[in-house]
Amino acid sequence: MAVAHGLDSSRQLPLPEWLFAWAAAVVLVVSFVGLSLLWHRPRLADLAVGRSIAVSLPLRASGRTLLGALGLLIYGMALWAGLTGTSNPQGNLVPTLVFVGFWVGIPVLSVLVGDVWRALSPWRTLVDLGAWIARRTVGPHAIPAPLRYPTRLGLWPAAMVLLTFGWLELAAGDRDDPSLLAVLALLYGAAMLIGSGLYGREFLDRADGFARFFALAATLSPLDWRDGRLRVRLPGSGLADVRSSPGFPAVVLTLIGTTTFDGISGGELWTSDGSLGPWLEQRFTGLGMDTTTAATAAATVGLLLCVGLVTALVLLGIAGVRSVDRLRTRDQDLLGRFAPSLVPIALGYAIAHYLSLLAINGQALGSLFSDPRGDGSDLFGTAGWTIDYDVLSPDATWYLQVVALVGGHVAGLVAAHDTALLTFRGARSAVRSQYWMLAVMVAFTSLGLWLLS
Repeated sequence: MAVAHGLDSSRQLPLPEWLFAWAAAVVLVVSFVGLSLLWHRPRLADLAVGRSIAVSLPLRASGRTLLGALGLLIYGMALWAGLTGTSNPQGNLVPTLVFVGFWVGIPVLSVLVGDVWRALSPWRTLVDLGAWIARRTVGPHAIPAPLRYPTRLGLWPAAMVLLTFGWLELAAGDRDDPSLLAVLALLYGAAMLIGSGLYGREFLDRADGFARFFALAATLSPLDWRDGRLRVRLPGSGLADVRSSPGFPAVVLTLIGTTTFDGISGGELWTSDGSLGPWLEQRFTGLGMDTTTAATAAATVGLLLCVGLVTALVLLGIAGVRSVDRLRTRDQDLLGRFAPSLVPIALGYAIAHYLSLLAINGQALGSLFSDPRGDGSDLFGTAGWTIDYDVLSPDATWYLQVVALVGGHVAGLVAAHDTALLTFRGARSAVRSQYWMLAVMVAFTSLGLWLLS
């Protein structure tokens, strides 16, 4: 499923690239100045409270049941299609469902309507169903208490899941093989169920990298579903509820790094003669690898380098933040405190980078759900649906990408400023500390625009 995620480089941009880069930098600087002058105390937590709307219990229970059944049905359909259907990635449901509907569509949906994956997750549905059956058969008191999840482990398993999926998407040579994807989905589901059986539902919150990613996307949503109530809040204010834990920064940095490599790997910096990609492939070929294995090894190195470079840039910014008041911040985990402010950047990167993929290839899901195995069936009467390649014009795509990218960075700047006010004594020190984070934001924005164009 080889598709371009960014703007088609064969056409003229609506405005010069340098003008967009300067405009984006100006937006960030103006936002920074506005925050410095108008935002003198932490406000994000207050804005996150929003307006609460009661949701009746029957509606809540039936909606959760229906979404859980839908998620389980789609999961089962994907396994069935991948294991028994055509090996053609374009004709089988699984590759498009995994790389477009799941990996791109769910985060976008989460930003719009909240953490929908918590209800759709087939693994959480199976865990809840198993617990319900156990309570009805052996009684609640006969069910052994789950083991205590290791605190030090934190979100490191989730970070490794996301890095592994990034490797599968961007480096693995057979990533579009429907049967391989189905087997991996089956194994991953089994791992989630076994872990939940040992550690309870907390395991899904900690170790399921996809659930963690989608929940982070939901913090930017104006809608928050919790405890049977719906809260309408300022978009992005949900970041105030995010608490760092071991491995949390790695989750966010992995998301940014993998998206960065996806952009780099499709451009001249990686693919042209004499560039890094071919050079690495030649080195691995010289070690006796075949061309496919060498390409995978080179992409693996590139992916790790991008994650490492993104991490180094953020750590440099955090070192600058610490320099403002070393005595006060000496014993604080500043990377953990400021990591939530990187969440909008990660989502802005992802949405901007994959927007055209979702808009074009996402349409194929309509026909693929009717013919999931590629055998000519028409289960829902939509197998004849075609893709409208003009659904978004190139100019509209570019403008939406820029808005997503710059909007994510502005939201990150707001969250970082609010965190600084909670961390330092006085607004003046907080503003000084954010000179460094502003530099990081401008660097990320310029890199993102360059990758898109």
